[in-house]
Amino acid sequence: MNFFIIICPVRFFLKWKVILLFLLFSQTVSLSAQVPETPSGNMEQQIENLTGNIEDGDIEDDSYLQQMQQYLKHPVNMNTAVESELKELRILTPLQIRQIITYREFFGNFISVYELQSVPSLDIETIQKIRPYISIQVNEIFFIAAGKRFKSGEHTILLRASQVLERSKGFILDSSSATNFYPGSPQKFLFRYKYQFKNLLQYGLLGEKDAGEQFLKGNQKAGFDFYSAHFFLRNIGMIRSLALGDFTINLGQGLIQWQSLAFKKGPDVMNIKRQSNVLRPYNSAGEINFHRGAAITVAKRNWEASFFASYKKIDANFVADTSQSKDDFISSLQTSGYHRTKTENEDKGIQNQLAIGGNLSYQLKRLHIGVNTVQYQFKLPLQKEMDPYNKYALSGKSFGNFSLDYSYSRKNLYFFGEAAFTNKLDMAFINGVLISTAANVDFSLLYRNIQIGYQSLYTNAFTESTYPNNEKGLFTGISIRPSDKWRFDAYCDLYKFSWVRYRVDAPSIGSDHMVQVTYKPSKQMEIYSRYRTEAKAINNNPDLLILSPVMAKPRQSWRTQLSYRINIPITLRNRTEILWFDKKGKQPEQGFLTYFDFLYKPMLKPFSGSIRLQYFETDSYNSRLYAYENDVLYSYSIPVFYDKGLRYYLNCNFDINRKFSIWARCAQTIYRGKTLIGSGLDEIKGNKKTEIKLQGIYRF
Repeated sequence: MNFFIIICPVRFFLKWKVILLFLLFSQTVSLSAQVPETPSGNMEQQIENLTGNIEDGDIEDDSYLQQMQQYLKHPVNMNTAVESELKELRILTPLQIRQIITYREFFGNFISVYELQSVPSLDIETIQKIRPYISIQVNEIFFIAAGKRFKSGEHTILLRASQVLERSKGFILDSSSATNFYPGSPQKFLFRYKYQFKNLLQYGLLGEKDAGEQFLKGNQKAGFDFYSAHFFLRNIGMIRSLALGDFTINLGQGLIQWQSLAFKKGPDVMNIKRQSNVLRPYNSAGEINFHRGAAITVAKRNWEASFFASYKKIDANFVADTSQSKDDFISSLQTSGYHRTKTENEDKGIQNQLAIGGNLSYQLKRLHIGVNTVQYQFKLPLQKEMDPYNKYALSGKSFGNFSLDYSYSRKNLYFFGEAAFTNKLDMAFINGVLISTAANVDFSLLYRNIQIGYQSLYTNAFTESTYPNNEKGLFTGISIRPSDKWRFDAYCDLYKFSWVRYRVDAPSIGSDHMVQVTYKPSKQMEIYSRYRTEAKAINNNPDLLILSPVMAKPRQSWRTQLSYRINIPITLRNRTEILWFDKKGKQPEQGFLTYFDFLYKPMLKPFSGSIRLQYFETDSYNSRLYAYENDVLYSYSIPVFYDKGLRYYLNCNFDINRKFSIWARCAQTIYRGKTLIGSGLDEIKGNKKTEIKLQGIYRF
């Protein structure tokens, strides 16, 4: 009784103290909820790093961008949001999420958004990032009739078309002069219809055609080359989520399954833990990382269970056996999603894939434990070429994975991890800890140990390699905020590969270090400067027919970026980056890139736009550089830059009325001293490459 007599006045005092502080200091602290024009600097860097390491081509998963736009319209209520909803923001660290919930349990509902400043691990910068996507509501209607969900939502139709104006070699050739050419048109089309009611119900249909693919003729008589349909329902009694059609599954720390967009190393050193709901809807244009079938998540008290079953046709290289002693087999799975040439169309949908699996988890206050499994069955056996790096690759008609994941928080500590194994009992482990050592100092640590024989499909764990296998590593990161104006972020990652890899003919080691300093003297200006150095071993002479000697090739880069908001509608931005590849080697290389951005987004006006002017110069592809580019809504571009040249782009947006909006984009790269651009069927004669893109969205 004495405890409650003491704590109630304290709670009342703390809550109103926050509001009084806001009234007194509102001139110095701003938490304005303006709609973000572009992703944060850290988010841009994460996407750039992911693009630089990806092995499967472009990233076409825009589910995250769609989701954040939906949160702008229907923000997350901080008084009722559970841990899974806060995870979906992908801005808060697990430690911050846990402390928000603990604060709410102890002090009750938030009175104002400014009360978030009282949560120990939330600083002003983090609150500013989440402010557009959250709300504080005291009274919220929890039960919504099914009929209202189907009648009171928003219908959206999106049409997008893009084209490279210069004709590449594949479009110049034809059937009379070559057997390998692009029979389709050079345009790329995207159609998407979606109905959504808040964050509780959505369904839709998507169709996509890549440049060079046919439409309503030839191999594509059904119209688009790729179709996707989904139906997704949330929060109906015990049913947490229900999916029919296309969906994604995310389990544990990504060792056995992670199909949604996930980031790895970057300046946000505290976001090293995979966070997402197990089941999520899928309506993006990527043709690989999703399941097709049915899935459900049910929850009661502290228990939650998810089950899914999927069957779809996937692309693969088919090998017909002529010896009459073995069956036909698949030499590799194709992940490009292109169906333009005769060979690519022959690989389309030739393999049948059945996938089943699920998750069972238990939450006891600060402790979470989950058990996960995924099992695959193929029509044709997988048998890769007999290269040394393929010795432990996936093979056969069936395989699967099992895992146990956990998380536990105590005060300023947050532990997490996953232990996984295959049907052949090959093991993989990831364990990490997040520590808030002081109010302005955070520390992260992650260790992974993945055996040589461990293999999985549709995964994305926190590893140096694209997929989790044949790797041991230790990542440490620290974030220091000595004041509201300064921020220091740094990490060190040391890793080892115990077996040979593609283009690495011996066991090897590597390292990756980064230091970034951010200075934000005012709401209008932000400057960050980043130095990164990494050393990863590759074959010294890959053209040798025998095993090539392996040597570390260090890459060092220094980047400085300035963003200055002149007034409400106008923002200027500049980046300069220098890269050194194998600086002390026999053939050192250097790369340089600089650009200037002009962003215009007036308040309460129907139009906005952005312009970029850029210069780049590198000695070869080894010293290449990447730069995030603004694009039409739900899209972004990360071109790779090498050789010498200029680039510019112009983006325009005009809201004709509340229902109809259009976007236009024009981007051109001009190379100095080149007469050919690209290679193979994508080769362009000349020194210019121009892309135009148009998009329209109609809401009703």
